Formats: sequence, C-alpha cells, structure tokens
Amino acid sequence: MSQARCHLRAALFLAAVSPRGATTGVTARRGLSAWPAPQEPGMEYQDAVRTLNTLQTNAGYLEQVKRQRGDPQTQLEAMKLYLARSGLQVEDLDQLNIIHVTGTKGKGSTCAFTERVLRSYGLKTGFFSSPHLVQVRERIRINGQPISPELFTKHFWHLYHRLEETKDGSSCVSMPAYFRFLTLMAFHIFLQEKVDLAVVEVGIGGAYDCTNIIRKPVVCGISSLGIDHTSLLGDTVEEIAWQKGGIFKHGVPAFTVLQPDGPLAVLQDRAQQISCPLYLCPPLEALEEGGPPLTLGLDGEHQRFNAALALQLARCWLQQKGHQGLGELKVSRPSVLRQMPLAPVFQPTPHMRHGLRDTEWLGRTQVLRRGPLTWYLDGAHTTSSVQACVRWFRQALLRGQRPGRGPEVRILLFNSTGDRDSAALLKLLQPCQFDYAVFCPNLTEVSSAGNADQQNFMVTLDQVLLRCLAHQQYWSHLAEAQASPDLWSPPSPEPGEPTSSLLASDPPCTHSTSSLVFSCISHALQWISQGRDPVFQPPSPPQGLLAHPVAGSGAGVLREAAAIHVLVTGSLHLVGGVLKLLEPALSQ
Repeated sequence: MSQARCHLRAALFLAAVSPRGATTGVTARRGLSAWPAPQEPGMEYQDAVRTLNTLQTNAGYLEQVKRQRGDPQTQLEAMKLYLARSGLQVEDLDQLNIIHVTGTKGKGSTCAFTERVLRSYGLKTGFFSSPHLVQVRERIRINGQPISPELFTKHFWHLYHRLEETKDGSSCVSMPAYFRFLTLMAFHIFLQEKVDLAVVEVGIGGAYDCTNIIRKPVVCGISSLGIDHTSLLGDTVEEIAWQKGGIFKHGVPAFTVLQPDGPLAVLQDRAQQISCPLYLCPPLEALEEGGPPLTLGLDGEHQRFNAALALQLARCWLQQKGHQGLGELKVSRPSVLRQMPLAPVFQPTPHMRHGLRDTEWLGRTQVLRRGPLTWYLDGAHTTSSVQACVRWFRQALLRGQRPGRGPEVRILLFNSTGDRDSAALLKLLQPCQFDYAVFCPNLTEVSSAGNADQQNFMVTLDQVLLRCLAHQQYWSHLAEAQASPDLWSPPSPEPGEPTSSLLASDPPCTHSTSSLVFSCISHALQWISQGRDPVFQPPSPPQGLLAHPVAGSGAGVLREAAAIHVLVTGSLHLVGGVLKLLEPALSQ
C-alpha cells in the first residue's frame, strides 16, 4: 500500500495525518454518502433538499457552460424554456423591481448592504444570493430573513412537479441544474410574496449566468473584479470583466467601483455598445465629508468599497421610484474620472446610515468571541479577497491585543475548492504567522447523509481529502522556503502588531511539523477548541483523534493557551460548515 493511500486511510479513521509522502496518484474510489430522493417525496424540508441535491450533477451543467462560453445566448434560451415550463414568461419578471449585482469580490456583501439600506425605508425586500452557509433556504430571503422551511418546501415541490409534468422526450435535459432551479424558485417566491424590490446576486458569471434572463432591472452593479473561475470566465481579468459586463441592459443605469484600467475599459466598451449609462462610485470618504463617519455592520476596509456601491444602487432605485429625501447632493455639476462619469456625491440619509450600520452578512469578516477562543470567519477565496482578509485579520489582532495575559496561539483553518490556485492563497496567508495550519474538507462530519444541506455529489471523499493533503504540502514547501535565509526573510509584523507567542519563543523548523489534516470540520474543531469553547461541546472525540504527534503535543499547548485566535478562510462552504457547528441556532 502506497504512503499516500496510508495517509488517506489515516485521515479517514484517525482524523489527523502527516504530509510526508502524500502523492496525487490515488484514484477516487468511493463516493460521499448520498441519500437518494424518495420514490414518493413527502413534504418535509429535508426531503425537498435531498431531491434538490440530485440536480447537482444534472447533464454535466458546468461542462456545458465551458463548451458554450462564447455563446451566452444558448444559456439564456435554455433558461427561458425552463421558465416557461415553470409557468412564467420573461415578461412576468418585468414586474419585479430588480437590482442586479455581479463581480468577483464583494458582490454578496454589496447586495447585503443594498437590501438592508432599502429595507430601512420600510420596503418589503427579496434577496437571492449564493452560496448558502448552513441551510439552502438562506439563498432566498424575504425582508432579510431566509424563507421558512415550510415556504421552501411548498414552493420546491410545486416547481419540481410542474417541471416534471411539462418535460417531453425531445428535451435532452428534463430538469434544470441546481442553481437554475433555485433561481426559478426565487422568481416564483418574489412574485407571490409581492416584494417591493428584489436584490439578485449573479451566480458565477454575468453574460451567460441564468439570472441574466432578467430583461429590465432597475439598476445594475459591478463590485471589484479579479481572477476567479478561470475555466468558465477566461484567463485574464479583462475576459472576466467582459463576462461580468454582460448584465448591462440598454438604458439601465449601472455603477461600478474603481477597477484597474484594463477591466474598467472593457466595462466602458460593453456599456457604450448598448447605450448603458455607466458610473464610477466615489469613495465612501467623499460621502462622509462634512458629516459624521459612516458605521458599517461588516468589518474590514474592503467593505467600504462595497458600501459605497450599495449606497449608489439604493439611491438610484429610490430615485427612479419617486422617493423623496434622498440626501442633498454635494456636487452640482457632473464629474468625470478616467473618462467615466462619476456617480453623485451626496449626504447619506439617516435611513441609509442605519441600513449600513445594521447590515449582517454571516461568514464575511465575522468575529465570534467565545471564552479563550476567538473565531475569525471570512469566506475569501480569490487572491484579492484573501489579501483583504489578511489585512482585516491582522488589524483585528492589533485591536484585540492584551499584553501580559499569557501565551497566545494562532491557527489557520483552510480549504479551497474548484480551479483556484491554493498555493497562491496560502502564500498570501503566511504573514499572519500561524502556529498551526489545519486543513479539512468542507464536510461537517465524515458522512453527510443526515444533513442534506451539506451534501455535495460533485466530488468523492477521497478527492477532497487528497486536495487537503495537497494544501498541506503547499504549506510545508512555503515554510521550508521561508526557513531558508538565502531565499526568504522572516515575515515582519505590521507596526505595533502582536507577535505569536509560540513563534517568538519556540519557532518550529518548518510548518510541516505544525500542520494537520482532518477528515471533517467537526474533528478539526474538536482539536482546535479542546473543549474550551462554551458552545461547541461535542461528544468524546473518536478514538485515535490525537494519534499523530503534532495533534498530541498541540493539544497540550491549546489547553494552556491564554487566547486562541482561529482564522477560517479559503472557502465559503468551509465557513458555513464551521458556523453550523459553532452556532447551532442557525440550523433551526
């Protein structure tokens, strides 16, 4: 048996493994536990979610998207057909007052800010986003709250049976894939609930995205752009900008934050081709000038870009709908920056201020303080968003510094999925000076059979564990290079930043001796918390959890540390699994 296979078995049965000898030569041989859809579905929420999960691999949707990258119209025509079979026409969507938002980094936070600001005006809001963190019903919200299990179940089966009844033998795909199905479901719910407005977050792309079936949004927004989903969107940020600009519509105003010159020029070209008025958002500082500073419900400097975009989207929507008292304009004549018109500079209203302050968006720059443990949760998964996450984490450590309280330990809990460059993301995280790096799949437990919301039929357990082993190898190589004085100099903390006590007193030779792979999130959290988290109190750990020397020695360090700082990042799905265990109320 190869060393890699031995490590895989250790990860499955002992939960913690060593990186030495891991290779990529192990063939996936075992699927994740899957609970097939019932022959006669009941009306329970978990039954609906299990049936929804069977659509994850429907017709190789992602491969289809890759093949049709240059033909977005084909994607939209397919979505129109599904919409018609569901009982709606594209014209029906025109009744919804939609704010359509795309981007690479911060689009979800921008949507959350926008929805909360408009809700502060007393409007009934709908909100469609992805992915979900704990329960799939989080993707469809009414007045900021995930729809109830009962409402989800009712609409799911109604739509599912309708699509089953209208399929025909000539159709190669009888049911839409997972995200398309949820998009259709959101449209039905928003129409039936008669929302005043709907904030719709684009899925992966823009031009070919199934949400782009929307013909007449009230306003569009594009958050920060960067490299992500290259197999679907393109290899350069300019190609990605072209895809994202595909949501522009003739005559519909659009706003974007400051972008690099290349993608900004692409967005301008796309907007001009269809006579879409495109504006550049002024920084939040310009809106604050002359008034009290704005307080944001989401931490991190990068959230100020998202809040600035959200204010422009909300104000534009209110203006088009005839609302009064939108804030006095500070600039009486149009301004131009980089050959693009500058969006209005105005005094935010009390409603806007309250909305920004009260915005909640779980899993994004979120902090949970629990006894000696502080959990820092951020679903950053691109190079630009991880850079922002590192700045936020280091600043948060600086603000929470308490000299003299005893030894402190820093832990990285990381996973990355898809076609993202994990090695690049891990390299960006090195300056945080972690004492331990922990890697695990996005699975709350080894078997997800009892939790339909966390099931993923797209990968096998062997595949995700091997990816974690690869992450551990990347981390080990980075640490070895860092330890060589000829290649690297030790990362220096920012001025005034606290230094990890373990690194200061007894630095490990390489991070290969201070990194672990666990088979699931639950096992990783059990080792990290050592029973010291007042909420997360699982049953006794499985036999062999501390069999690995690093796990055993580290357990003693963690039990005696005065403070443990844990950064969870790399994947929103990982953050969601951690939240499910740390905040049980979210599963209710």
